[in-house]
Amino acid sequence: MHRGAVAEIDRSALLHNLRTIQATSGHKPVIAVVKADAYGHGSVEVARTLVNQGADFLAVAFVEEAKQLRSAGIEAKVLILFDQTDISAFFDLDLIPVIHDKGAAVAFSNEARKRNRALPVHIKVDTGMGRMGLGEGSAVADAVEIAGLEGLVLEGLLSHFSEADLADRSFAVHQLTRFREIHAEIAKKTAGNLIRHMANSAAVFCLPDAMLDAVRPGIALYGYLSADNSFGLEPVMKIKTQVLAVRNLPTGAPVSYGRTFVTKRESRIAVVSLGYADGYNRLFSNNAEMLVGGYRVPVVGRICMDLTMLDVTDAGRVSAGDEVVILGTQNGQVITATELSRRSGTIPYEVLTSLGSRSRREYVS
Repeated sequence: MHRGAVAEIDRSALLHNLRTIQATSGHKPVIAVVKADAYGHGSVEVARTLVNQGADFLAVAFVEEAKQLRSAGIEAKVLILFDQTDISAFFDLDLIPVIHDKGAAVAFSNEARKRNRALPVHIKVDTGMGRMGLGEGSAVADAVEIAGLEGLVLEGLLSHFSEADLADRSFAVHQLTRFREIHAEIAKKTAGNLIRHMANSAAVFCLPDAMLDAVRPGIALYGYLSADNSFGLEPVMKIKTQVLAVRNLPTGAPVSYGRTFVTKRESRIAVVSLGYADGYNRLFSNNAEMLVGGYRVPVVGRICMDLTMLDVTDAGRVSAGDEVVILGTQNGQVITATELSRRSGTIPYEVLTSLGSRSRREYVS
């Protein structure tokens, strides 16, 4: 048997989410973020599906991710959000760099002149994320200088919210205001209309003024937002595995390392083919549930490298080979990435990328 879990990826849910984003944004162009292997969902299949159904751009973090898309025959426009190192690849693979500093812009310009090519670029300005982008104080002057470099065609301007998913969006509004001001100054001094994009998933649904010329959703494509309101989005990923064995243990029997769980009654303990090597966090030890036969059953004892134990005493008949759902639905019961993230003190992004990237994937429509 294969180790670990299977990630069942639902294309119909993915398309539903794309349509929901398009409708909510007033059908603005969509820059679909498929970095980190499409948040654990499989970048090639996800990208192909989204492009075939109307996504206007794809966005990844690094050039290596774009190479995978191109090798799979995906010809859509691809924005590289962070990587500025492999300059030649941008020309060889028709990729669009996001420029964070003048030094990188000069390097792209020099390569464009050597090749007698024009390279479209987007410029990122830092309005409060403090991570990457032209600094506010010099952003206008630097952007104008970059726009004037030979071989570069300034196509877009972007920034990134640091907390658009919070209930208090005052700082997000401040960032948006600064972005608009910076764009207005740049527009006065450069030719052409820029594609302005700043709206991440949270902003698409919670900050309508941030729509601008395009939207740049990530987590919402996969069915989640940080906010409690899902806005009708549908989770795309289901993680499932199977029962390896069922043990009948007496009262007072310890389970797993450290004896952190001891049975308080005669118990049936199911041993499940999944562990922390498969992306199931050890923080779920004695602190999560899975679905077996439509029942919610508790995780008991410490998560092991390859195995997890469940107390299925109250779950009816359970046998080796039975399906176990870690994330998703079974017989009307549901466990979401939001639930798992709260139990482990993290965010749905980490749950999806951890479980999805280490599971064998199956795509369903």
